[in-house]
Amino acid sequence: MRLKNFSLTYGTQIFKCFGEEARVRIIHLLYRNDELSISDLESILDFTQSKTSRHINYLKNSGLVNAEKKDQWVMYSIKDEVYDMVARIFDFLNKDVQLQKDQEIYNVMNSNRELASNKLLSRDYRN
Repeated sequence: MRLKNFSLTYGTQIFKCFGEEARVRIIHLLYRNDELSISDLESILDFTQSKTSRHINYLKNSGLVNAEKKDQWVMYSIKDEVYDMVARIFDFLNKDVQLQKDQEIYNVMNSNRELASNKLLSRDYRN
């Protein structure tokens, strides 16, 4: 679903989300990686749990981010309605060093998860 009516009020709210560096970093990670949990964001960004939660709540209340419960985790993602707008903003920020560093940390973290998962699966297979 895409945004059909874009009001000044909603636009202002979205731009306020991009007014804080911590939120831009969170939005970028969600944009690049589809969905992440609070603990993922904390690890990647080296933020405290309270700082991460505060910014995620701001993004949810602004209508930019979805929250979906999966098992014991809450996974956050960019809402479909604003995805195109977010994509255009990050077209201009794609060379930012901090955002690239955050993505590299995510890639390492994700790779380590896959290795651990495969190791567990191979151990179960041998038993």
